[in-house]
Amino acid sequence: MVKKDSLIRGTIILAAAALTARFLGVFQRVPLDYMMGDAGNSYFSVANSVYLWLLTIATAGIPSAVSKMVSERYALGRPDEAQRIYRAALLFGASAGILMSTLLYAFAPFFSEVIAKVPGADAAVRAIAPALLLFPVIAMMRGYFQGRQIMSAGGISQIIEQVMRVVVGVGLALVVLNLGWGDRWVAAAATFGSVFGSIGAFFVMVWYALKLRRQDAADPPLRRTRPGGKPLRLSAIYREIFRISVPVVVTAMTVQLLYMIDTSLFIRLTGSFYTPAEAQSALGWLGFRAQTIAGIPPILAIALSQSIIPVLSAAYSTGRMAEVQRQTSLVMRIVVFTGVPAALVLTVAAHSVTGLLFDGPGGSGLVAALTAGTIFQITMMTTNSILFGMSKPYHPMVYTFVGIAVKIIASLALAPLLGAYGLVLASTLCFLTITYLNLRMIRREVELKVLGSRWGAYLATIAVSALAGWGMDDLVRSLLVSWPDKLAFFAGCAATGVTVGGLYLVLLIRLGVVTAGETGGFPGPLRKLFSALIRRIGPKEQRRRLGN
Repeated sequence: MVKKDSLIRGTIILAAAALTARFLGVFQRVPLDYMMGDAGNSYFSVANSVYLWLLTIATAGIPSAVSKMVSERYALGRPDEAQRIYRAALLFGASAGILMSTLLYAFAPFFSEVIAKVPGADAAVRAIAPALLLFPVIAMMRGYFQGRQIMSAGGISQIIEQVMRVVVGVGLALVVLNLGWGDRWVAAAATFGSVFGSIGAFFVMVWYALKLRRQDAADPPLRRTRPGGKPLRLSAIYREIFRISVPVVVTAMTVQLLYMIDTSLFIRLTGSFYTPAEAQSALGWLGFRAQTIAGIPPILAIALSQSIIPVLSAAYSTGRMAEVQRQTSLVMRIVVFTGVPAALVLTVAAHSVTGLLFDGPGGSGLVAALTAGTIFQITMMTTNSILFGMSKPYHPMVYTFVGIAVKIIASLALAPLLGAYGLVLASTLCFLTITYLNLRMIRREVELKVLGSRWGAYLATIAVSALAGWGMDDLVRSLLVSWPDKLAFFAGCAATGVTVGGLYLVLLIRLGVVTAGETGGFPGPLRKLFSALIRRIGPKEQRRRLGN
C-alpha cells in the first residue's frame, strides 16, 4: 500500500533527497577532474549548464502547479478532474521532452561552436540531450504524487536518479579514458550518465504509479466521477497550470540562467582579457569547480523557502498581518544566522576546499568570489518565497527580469576588464538588485524586524570570524607544508571550519546579536543550540531570561 506522508516526514524526505543529490553532484566532479584536463572540464561545464537551464524551464513551477491542482480536486471530491489534470500534465511533459531533446541535439554543434565558442563541447551537449526526453514527464509525476501527499515517490526517484547518473557517468568516463579517446569523449561519456539517471528515476515513478492505480481501483470513492460534471477541457487545464507556474519558472531559473550565461558566453565576454589557453582554464574553473561548490550554501535556504510559503499564505489570506510580520522577520533572521556562516567557511577556506576536492587548488579565487556572492543569492530566494506566500508572485518575476538585465549589462562592462571575476561580480549585483526590490515590496505590506540596532554587532561578528578563519587556513597550510597535499588541505578545511563556526557562534551570543527572547521562535535544533549557548556564555541578563 502506498502511504501518505505527513508534512514533517515529507519535508524530511525531500530535504534528504536534495542533500543527497547535492552531495552526489559534488562527488561526481571530483573523479572527473582527475580524468579530464581544462578542455574536458570546459566541455562538461558548457553541456551541463545549458541542460540544467532547459530542464528548469521545462519542470520548475509546473510540478508545483500540478501538485496544488491535484490536491485541491481530491479535497473537493473530484478525483476524475485530478486524473484529467494528471494526464494533461503528462502530455505536456512528453511533448516538451521530445521538443527540447530534439532541438538540443540538433543545434549542439551550432551552440558549441558559434555561441559558446567551445567547439569540442558538441559531443557532451549531444550526449546529455536524450536525458530531456524523460525528465519533464518525471517532474509531472512527482508533482502528481506530491499532490496525493506521497513525497517518498519523488524523494526515492531523485536519489536513484543521482546514484545512477554518478555511477554510470563516472564509469563510462573511466572506460573512455582507458581507451585513450581524449577529453572530448570523456566529457561526453560523463554527461551521458544523466540519461541513465532519467531512466532509473522513470522506472521508480512508474512503479509507484502502478501501485497507486491498484490502490485507487480498490477504493470506491476514488473510482466515482462527479455526477453531471462536465469534463475539464485541456485548454482550461493548461491556462490554470501556466497561470500558477509561470512566475515560479521565471524566478526558479535565475541561478541556472546566470550560470549558463557565464559558461556559454565566457569566451565571447572575456576574449580580450585572456589568451585562448587561459580562457579555457578559467572557464573550467568557473563552471566545473566554483559553480559546484557555490551550490552548497543555498541548500538550507531552498528548504526554508519552500516551507515558509504555506505558512505565510495561510496567515496572509486570513488577514493576520501581525503573524505575517512575525513569520517574515523570523525567516529572514534564520536565513541571516544560518546561511551566512556556510558561505563564510567555504569562502575563507576556498584554497583548501578546492585543493581537497579537486586536482589542485586552481581556481580557488573564483570559488571564494562566487561562494561569497551566494549570501545574496540566499536572500534573493527567501524574499521571492515570502512574496509568493503573500500572493504576489508577479512582483518577484518582474524583479527577476530587472536583475537579469543588470547581470547582462554588468557582464558586458566588467568581463573585458576583470575576466571571470567580472562575471561573478555581475551575478552578485543581480542577486543584490532582486533582493533589494523584493524587500522594498515586502516592506509595503509589513515592517521587517530582522536585527534592528544589532546590525553593527552582526557585521563585526562576520568580519572577525572571516579574518580568523582566513588566518587559520593560511597558518595550517604553512605549518603542514611537508605533509601530503590532500592531508594538508583537509587539515586546513577542518581547522577553518572549527574556527569560523565556533567564533561565529560565540560572538553572536557575547555581542547580543541573538537574544533569549527570540530563540523561542526558532526551529527546534536552532532553539536548543542557541538556548544552551546563552545559558553558558551569554550576558548575565540573557541567562536570567532563560531561567538561570
